[in-house]
Amino acid sequence: MELISSYIITLILVMDPFGNIPLFITALKRVPTERRTKVLLRELMIALFIMMVFLFTGAKLLSWLGIAKYSLGVSGGIVLFIMSIKLVFNSSMEEQAQINQKDEEPFLVPLAIPLIAGPASLSMLLILSAGAPSKIWYLFAAVLIASVLNGLVLLLSFPISNLLGKRGIIALERLTGLLMVLISVNMMMGGISEFVKSLS
Repeated sequence: MELISSYIITLILVMDPFGNIPLFITALKRVPTERRTKVLLRELMIALFIMMVFLFTGAKLLSWLGIAKYSLGVSGGIVLFIMSIKLVFNSSMEEQAQINQKDEEPFLVPLAIPLIAGPASLSMLLILSAGAPSKIWYLFAAVLIASVLNGLVLLLSFPISNLLGKRGIIALERLTGLLMVLISVNMMMGGISEFVKSLS
């Protein structure tokens, strides 16, 4: 249970539901109110499917491409670090807020990819699944639970935004970014450690 809880917390942090609230509101603001829940549920299911594909094929894909685990740890850590720095300094919100300025209903991009199943969450799934293949079903349960929790936050995007206000959302986003910095550094150090071991 402790392992699953650890997986869930890690996945929730990299999915960053609170940081995605302003972006989801922007993407859905031109969608009729009665359609928003259906659209969001559809995007959540697509993202969940993509994450499950990465979860169960990630290790085989890495093996087929000849990519070592430590390479994924270092590269995944770098990607996560860059994303977390953007969250901490709030540098990406304004440009990403323009993601759905047209009148059409969002489909697949940008809600499912990259806002839910993005580089950080997919890299994390690859690392976790490749690092502990015997724990794949624990990770499967963690992905399901984390996706449900992430979905609940995003389904309540508009009420949460009204309750916390822009400053409250930004504060939560920066806190998430700080935690993600720690995770990214840990990932990079783990990858470097594995690389050093491979040399001996």
